[in-house]
Amino acid sequence: MGQDEPPQKRDKSVPAASQDVVFIHGPVEQGEGFRVIRSREDRIEIGELRPTEHGRPLTGDLVKLTQRPEHGRLFDVEVLVPAPHAAEARRAGPAQVATDTYRSNWEAIFGRREENKLTN
Repeated sequence: MGQDEPPQKRDKSVPAASQDVVFIHGPVEQGEGFRVIRSREDRIEIGELRPTEHGRPLTGDLVKLTQRPEHGRLFDVEVLVPAPHAAEARRAGPAQVATDTYRSNWEAIFGRREENKLTN
């Protein structure tokens, strides 16, 4: 290759930032499954890949993996069912209810909010 010749470009399939890719690191210490490193949406995550079991709730995404040609432990991820959303943060005070009877009984026992603020 001479100095005047342009460098040859290698045809490598470089994953785009928007692609969802997982690398299987190794087996988990207890039970069935694998530790994984996942790249998606411009962030890196670590986690575990476990088989689904009938009757057990999902705690993460339900995914389909397709092996990539460049490495035996690298897979494209297709999310079949997204992870359930985390429970809403706990709030201070009584539970939110829709009935007026509950609210009036709460006030009869604990007083109105304005009264509580004045006595505390």
